[in-house]
Amino acid sequence: MPGVARVPRDVFRSHSAENAHATDLPSSLHPYPRHGAIRPWAPHPGGGALMFTGIIEGVGRLAAREPRGGDVRFTFATGTLPFADVRLGESIAVNGVCLTVVAFDAGSFQADASTETLGLTTLGVLPVGAALNLERAMRPSDRLGGHLVSGHVDGLGRVLSVHEDARAQRWRFAAPAALLKYIAKKGSICVDGVSLTVNEADDAAFEVALIPHTVAHTRFSETTAGDAVNLEIDLVARYVERLLGARDGEPGATP
Repeated sequence: MPGVARVPRDVFRSHSAENAHATDLPSSLHPYPRHGAIRPWAPHPGGGALMFTGIIEGVGRLAAREPRGGDVRFTFATGTLPFADVRLGESIAVNGVCLTVVAFDAGSFQADASTETLGLTTLGVLPVGAALNLERAMRPSDRLGGHLVSGHVDGLGRVLSVHEDARAQRWRFAAPAALLKYIAKKGSICVDGVSLTVNEADDAAFEVALIPHTVAHTRFSETTAGDAVNLEIDLVARYVERLLGARDGEPGATP
């Protein structure tokens, strides 16, 4: 279950499609009076594997969206996210979507989203002011409190129902059939960037239990039945399917 954690962070180079937009940042940006001028993106050294844990570090807000040549540049208010040591070019998961920081100030950051990202995730339809789950990328040496999350959304789900269960809440989500085959009881699933354990799964939906801390410290406190959510299946399920395909000689599988 997610909690509020703070671990040392380093700079990571994103391998997502959003990096293609990073160099489009103009030489100057309008200042944010409360926090000072936003610093533009610049190349950074280093690299390495980019992963998240599904342990939400803070809840922010969608502050602005600016259409640019068919895609969008977002401004995100960081809210409760620890942000003092942010670096240009690092990656932050926003509702489970890996985005690259192209500019930032003391209380917000900007990131570009491609048309594919806008079409495949909830970022394309979220209104300004919407709450956002935020997590900065981890290093291989960091503690893994949830499960390995890539920040590449597999599809959209929808909240079907929310029921009280003692002090916890039971949430039921609809999911595309193409994803449900990867969702198993007691397995892991990432919902809007939150690492959760599957309590039940059938041919139409899956259920999870959220403890009060999880609800209070994520955007689930503002999510209701009918809302769309970003889903990322467990990476282990991907590799198991790949290995089984190779064993059975399926086209495109790696032996």
